[in-house]
Amino acid sequence: MGWRFPSINDIYLTTAVCRFLLASLNIEAILEEVTIGQRRKKLELMVGGSGLSDAYTATITRMKAQKGSRPRLGLQALRWVLFSQRPLQAEELCHALGVEIGSAELDPEDIPSLPTVLASCLGLLTVEKFSSKVRLVHFTLQEHLLGDPTLLQNSHSMIAEVCLTYLNFRSVRDLSPTLDSAPSTMPLLEYSSFYWGQHAKREMTEEIKILGRKFLDICSKHISIRLLELSSDRGRRYCPYINGKGRLTGFIGLDRVTFFGIWDAIAAISETDGGDVNIADWMGSTALARAVVGGQEAVVKMLLDRKDIDPNHGNIGNGWTPLLLAAMAGREGVVKMLLERDDVKPDRSDTQYGQTPLSWAAENGHEGIVKMLLARPDVSPDQPDTKDGLTPLAWAAKNGHEGVVQILLGREEVNPDRPDTKCGLTPLSWAAQKGHEGVVKMLLERKDVNPNRPDTEYGQTPLSWAAKNGHEGVVKMLLDQEDVNPNQGNIRDGWAPLLSAAVAGREGVVKLLLGRKDVNPDQPDTQYGQTPLWWAAENGHEEVVKMLLGRPDVNPDQPDIQYGQTPLSRAAMKGHEGVVKLLLEHRGVRPVMKDNSHQSPQSLALSVGDGGLARIPQERDNPDSHRANHGGQAPAPPSPGPANEFEADAGSGSLDTKIDVTEFNGQPPSPPAADAARARLPERPDPISKSSDHGLSTRLSLWARFISTPLRKLFRRRRKT
Repeated sequence: MGWRFPSINDIYLTTAVCRFLLASLNIEAILEEVTIGQRRKKLELMVGGSGLSDAYTATITRMKAQKGSRPRLGLQALRWVLFSQRPLQAEELCHALGVEIGSAELDPEDIPSLPTVLASCLGLLTVEKFSSKVRLVHFTLQEHLLGDPTLLQNSHSMIAEVCLTYLNFRSVRDLSPTLDSAPSTMPLLEYSSFYWGQHAKREMTEEIKILGRKFLDICSKHISIRLLELSSDRGRRYCPYINGKGRLTGFIGLDRVTFFGIWDAIAAISETDGGDVNIADWMGSTALARAVVGGQEAVVKMLLDRKDIDPNHGNIGNGWTPLLLAAMAGREGVVKMLLERDDVKPDRSDTQYGQTPLSWAAENGHEGIVKMLLARPDVSPDQPDTKDGLTPLAWAAKNGHEGVVQILLGREEVNPDRPDTKCGLTPLSWAAQKGHEGVVKMLLERKDVNPNRPDTEYGQTPLSWAAKNGHEGVVKMLLDQEDVNPNQGNIRDGWAPLLSAAVAGREGVVKLLLGRKDVNPDQPDTQYGQTPLWWAAENGHEEVVKMLLGRPDVNPDQPDIQYGQTPLSRAAMKGHEGVVKLLLEHRGVRPVMKDNSHQSPQSLALSVGDGGLARIPQERDNPDSHRANHGGQAPAPPSPGPANEFEADAGSGSLDTKIDVTEFNGQPPSPPAADAARARLPERPDPISKSSDHGLSTRLSLWARFISTPLRKLFRRRRKT
């Protein structure tokens, strides 16, 4: 690390260290040395290495030898500063040192002054000038003190006893629980409220049990709860009861102790009468619920041994019972203990989602708990929740928990094809949607599962869901099923699996579907008449466009019924130059097709400011001018070979496939238009690609003659601008 300018506190602490050294080292002996070099060497040996440790030892020895109460006061101060959970203010430390453990009230005469405390420590403690925080004189002192385990032993239990004594003072108990801050006359109140449990769980004593019981009896109306709430509202992070989001994880009564996991305190409280063990904290949770969530089996056992415990007490806000919480969190040991009780209701659902413990265990994949619950005759293995209507099997299938799915499928009462009540998705649909291949395989092996069953909300089959989300493995398994219809569209708008895959650009799925002979590659939806190619062009999925254009049974010029726009128009409008180029190279594409608004592909591109697509051929001057070349001769017949490698791969180079040349506005074309469709209209050359296809270049060059000179100049000017 680089050098930094020392702060005022740095300088102050350094001064304190120097003062301590001057007070501790035998300066007179050093000054007796003959030469300056000898003095310097002696001082370095005493400050560095074991010299400083020896100085600490000597100082502590002298501190213990002081008269009166100073030895006890000095050691207690060192304990508080060394083991406190946060730095203490000087006033807090003085109040802590003035508490007599077990007393009913704080005697002001017992509170030592700060100079007295510092003098009792013989310079081992120092106070920051501007923050008033008390610290050890140097970090090496902490190492020295911790190196001797017998020097300051039982420090945590001592601090816990002081804090609980402070909280039990009459003057503190009488404070209103609605105050917005701790009174200035009680500076230790906040620290005691926040940290007594942190110290108690490290070292437990009988005194802590007694004081803890006394405090817990009245803590629900104690100001400490108010201080915790205020600390949460102000976003203070040093409080141990505040989570990472600045919210209080609050608890009161017996539940406060279970949060810390103080087993001895739980046992001590359990052995006494009085107090409601089932009381809920301000968040609605009981002590048993907290112990279950924390996996504190010892505490759970102690609480379940009480006669007044209610093992079915649900959370006030959501009705989560201890068994449900244990099943949700995967606490097998706790679930076993709870199920051994005759008064536990193992099939009781929560009030928020209506899920049973089995449903929660299945959702989270806890196989051991699922087995334990299914062993109970009073557990329904196929009960759906009340919010979405998912059964335990549906939850397990949705989240891909193969082990749980296998267990549930082994039960005769479980319907493997039962849809949920919200969207009508079966377990197979959920697994296909999420891409859980192992679960899909297990469900497809069942004869009572319909692999082609659509849901009721969207009308999509499992194949449609898998295709839409690009789960190739699931798609392949479903296509291997004889009773799966690969062309079945959903009931909402007729989207078939291929169209769903094309829209999302799922190249692998598109390839799988096009490999099937019974898949219609040109099947439009029933709402707008948009084909898979139309959508692939719309979204710029070039690889999907290539695959679809390679099929002879795909009409590359099919307009939709909503806009009357062809795939070329949509690609031009969206600025997908790669797709535009692919379409212009296909002989079945007519670049002059206008939509319902009489917009050509080029005008659509220019309307959205994409001048880069101005090379798309513009409208012909004469619709029949393509029938003859400039020499007055009819054009040569089209080549019988494939137009591109995709037609060749499809094994078709024939142009006998009937092409629908009906104009988009429903008017039949003139007779020569049929020839034009077969002969493929010439296109303008692509100045970017510089294709070596001379036949294509010739056809493209013809288009330049159909475009008037003024229009060509206009296009040039627009490109320059």
